[in-house]
Amino acid sequence: MAKSAQRLGTVVGVNGNMVAVEFKEKVMQNEVAFVIVGEETLKAEVIRVKGNRADLQVFEDTSGVKIGNRVEFTNQLLSVELAPGLLGQIFDGLQNPLPQLAEQHGFFLKRGAYLYPLDKEKKWEFTPKVSVGDKLRAGDTIGIVKENMFDHRIMAPFDLQGEAEVKKIASAGQYTIVEVMAQLKTDNGKTLDQTMVQTWPVKIPIKAYTQKLKPVEPLVTKLRLIDTLCPVSIGGTFCTPGPFGAGKTVLQHLLSRHAEVDVVIVAACGERAGEVVEILEEFPELIDPKTNRSLMERTIIICNTSSMPVAARESSVYTAVTLAEYYRQMGLNVLLLADSTSRWAQAMREMSGRLEEIPGEEAFPAYLESRIASFYERAGLIQLRDGTQGSVTIGGAVSPAGGNFEEPVTQATLKVVGGFLGLSAARANARKYPSIDPLESWSKYTSFIDAEKIRLAVGMLQKSNSVGQMMKVVGEEGTSTAEFIDYLKGDFFDSVYLQQNAFDKTDEASPADRQKHVFGIVHEILVQEFDFEDKAKARRFFQELRQNFINWNSSAWGSDEFSSAEKQIREKMEASKLATV
Repeated sequence: MAKSAQRLGTVVGVNGNMVAVEFKEKVMQNEVAFVIVGEETLKAEVIRVKGNRADLQVFEDTSGVKIGNRVEFTNQLLSVELAPGLLGQIFDGLQNPLPQLAEQHGFFLKRGAYLYPLDKEKKWEFTPKVSVGDKLRAGDTIGIVKENMFDHRIMAPFDLQGEAEVKKIASAGQYTIVEVMAQLKTDNGKTLDQTMVQTWPVKIPIKAYTQKLKPVEPLVTKLRLIDTLCPVSIGGTFCTPGPFGAGKTVLQHLLSRHAEVDVVIVAACGERAGEVVEILEEFPELIDPKTNRSLMERTIIICNTSSMPVAARESSVYTAVTLAEYYRQMGLNVLLLADSTSRWAQAMREMSGRLEEIPGEEAFPAYLESRIASFYERAGLIQLRDGTQGSVTIGGAVSPAGGNFEEPVTQATLKVVGGFLGLSAARANARKYPSIDPLESWSKYTSFIDAEKIRLAVGMLQKSNSVGQMMKVVGEEGTSTAEFIDYLKGDFFDSVYLQQNAFDKTDEASPADRQKHVFGIVHEILVQEFDFEDKAKARRFFQELRQNFINWNSSAWGSDEFSSAEKQIREKMEASKLATV
């Protein structure tokens, strides 16, 4: 990214990745600066200004930075480039294209190396959507280009005040992203040359829309436990806290692939390198079930591993949400998965300590809650000026130490999100997928399945859990047959509906219509009154029924095999009614 040095400063202190600088001319909060170390320029951001002294967080390793080194201030906020060509890319937190960096500098990335994130030579087929004399407001569509399967909108500047008149517009044809597509004249007489590129500060939300709407429509994730018991709405927020090894990464992979959204953005902010490598290797190979093409064609990955500079974790989170807002402005539904916000919070704690701020709980900064809240607040469902709607749905993974959900990052997150999908180490160790604890998790959103039926099913789960805990103490013989049947019903519901086989192409993703149909039959079983002679017969019945359902889950929706399996289940249910009369 190009830098324009206008004002200078001098390094007067170095503390890890925090550098203190003295300056003479005015310096702006959150301004980008470059610390000069020999032939290298290290990108940094102003995070505090006091008098003629500024504290910078450097996004690179600060080895070799000394008192007296020159600092160049750019008079620009930390920003990203928004234009066609973002989809399918892998960036670091500063929007450097990692594959191109690897080509130029090898797999061990060179400090201080920055590349323009987009291809300036590629030509895009442009179709104008306005005429000379038309009046535009911020975010209005000037024209479109085809980006993979989407109509990528070239829009009026997001910071445009009032209206602007179209003075010139490019004719249909092929253009690069840096060529002028339109010339606009603002209300104050200023002329703007609009290319396909917009530069936008990552810490300022894009608000070029008419209104923000309440998220009400369920986001179909095709994971039965989520869609039924703890649903997520389009434009909503949720978090997935869980200890190490509880299945957060696997869950994100399946959400990325099967959730009914247009664009997926994965922000690996401080996650372990091995897990990030897994994402980078698998996503290009995964076939998108919606398009039968590579999943990467509608995915952007922001990659900042735990071995990369700590300060860049913050920039990766904000870069990801800004890219999500950009595609939302095109009337698309975007899913942003951040893994893990705990690493981002740890980076904030580290920087807060170096700034010698008064610490909050567990030494996290006192502003931890407000920072987390401001991030999740950038999710939402919006209505654009042309009447179309777009959304950003944010799901953040949280990695509490020891799986302790009482720690500050989890608690700060729970205050602002609409859904809590708590992962359980016990369920993960029992090989239950997804390992979301159905009794601990909750959601403020509404499912597409009848609420009363869900309430009854959850009540059966709770009853089954209570009887199970009692049997650990008094044994199976210490319970009545009726209590034992309740236990079997809850265990049956958990096994055949809440769990899915991630290695089965059919069972790994369950469409909404299938979920409604299957849950209806499960509900019939949960409310049915059974009167077995003894516990052995009850156990045998539910074991056989469970196997019937597992086979049914593996049969394609609407197929003859599906109908045949359903018929067997209904026959077994009818036989049980006759046997208990």
